[in-house]
Amino acid sequence: MTDAALDPIESLAAIIRDPAIRTNPHPTYHRLRSETPILRLAQGEFLLTRWDDCEAVLRDTRFSSHPGHRISDLPMEQRTIREQAAASGDVSTLLFMDPPDHTRIRSLVSKAFTPRRIEALRPHIAGISSAILDRAAETGHLDVVQDLGYELPVTVICELLGVPLEDRHMFGPWANDASRLLDGDTLSPEQNNAGLLAMMQFVQYFNGLFEERRARPTDDLVSALLAVEEAGEKLSEEELRSIVVLLFIAGHETTMNLIGNGTAALLAHPDQLARLRSDPNLIGGAVEEMLRYDGPVHLTGRTATCDIEVAGVTIPKGQAAITLLAAANRDPARFDRPDDLDIARSDPRHLTFSHGIHYCLGAALARVEGQVAILNLVQRFERLELTAEPLYRDHFILRGLTALEVDVS
Repeated sequence: MTDAALDPIESLAAIIRDPAIRTNPHPTYHRLRSETPILRLAQGEFLLTRWDDCEAVLRDTRFSSHPGHRISDLPMEQRTIREQAAASGDVSTLLFMDPPDHTRIRSLVSKAFTPRRIEALRPHIAGISSAILDRAAETGHLDVVQDLGYELPVTVICELLGVPLEDRHMFGPWANDASRLLDGDTLSPEQNNAGLLAMMQFVQYFNGLFEERRARPTDDLVSALLAVEEAGEKLSEEELRSIVVLLFIAGHETTMNLIGNGTAALLAHPDQLARLRSDPNLIGGAVEEMLRYDGPVHLTGRTATCDIEVAGVTIPKGQAAITLLAAANRDPARFDRPDDLDIARSDPRHLTFSHGIHYCLGAALARVEGQVAILNLVQRFERLELTAEPLYRDHFILRGLTALEVDVS
């Protein structure tokens, strides 16, 4: 077999734009995996739904994250923002870099996110979480997504980067709009413009913060990166800006989704909620299972830099392999009872944090924040009662709820 069959689904947008599929995409993913596990879409992209295939692509360095490798017949004005930037040579975002630039820049920030350094923050993260839940106890109500899922990680990332906490209320709408740019050509012109405006607001804000930290350095990551830059390391102003904006958005957006999706999964599985309450030591594995079951990142893509065969299918040079992480994480060939939430699953090894050189830089931080927030929540309140049906945000690459309203006592 040298090519993949063409399915009636002609583009990823055909999946994305169906509200019923967005709410519960897994029946569709199971059908795709059983019928055409490597699906060639009409635009030349290859959609992968099996765990083994997705893992193979993510660890294979012949697949590039840089959009400049993508061969496109579309006119420039119809290409995605990433492809336009790549064509002009303007790609400085860590997500879309290849070595050696990726290696150089990642090494500058990775020391701040080692598991040991993040684990040392656990008591402080627990204190922030407890203060949020104290307020919920007073009112008897909590929006798990906004009050806990947003407030906790945005506070932590503000402290790590050196962003004044009094400014944190501004960032939610900016991050929501800016993160939509990842959805590429599925966006309406209005959504695309809103995302670009939000990125400009982030850049303007951090430009001001850079000036302040150059004049008055403090013990934070922005000051450390500025010191590295001024010490003569190869870090341009554009790279500095893109690193900080990425760390800020990724540092709370995905964790907010983890906390919201994970809590919703527990509420939908009362037996697992009771099991966690009776044995808090399960929280580490429970969060891994939540990341597998309904993770905060739905998919990621790579471009073949040469003709590459994956499970008998040739992905030509310049074509994209879209690894559908949410589908891979429920592959029955990899997981027993994949549609069941099992917080004591013996091997919940998922692909939610990606794999290979682009493995999530903030994975350790997301894990600790998710463990602390969810365990504190279920231990603090015996009653967690949904007051409204959970609805998913109008995103696709980042998967999360708009709100998760619960009465608590």
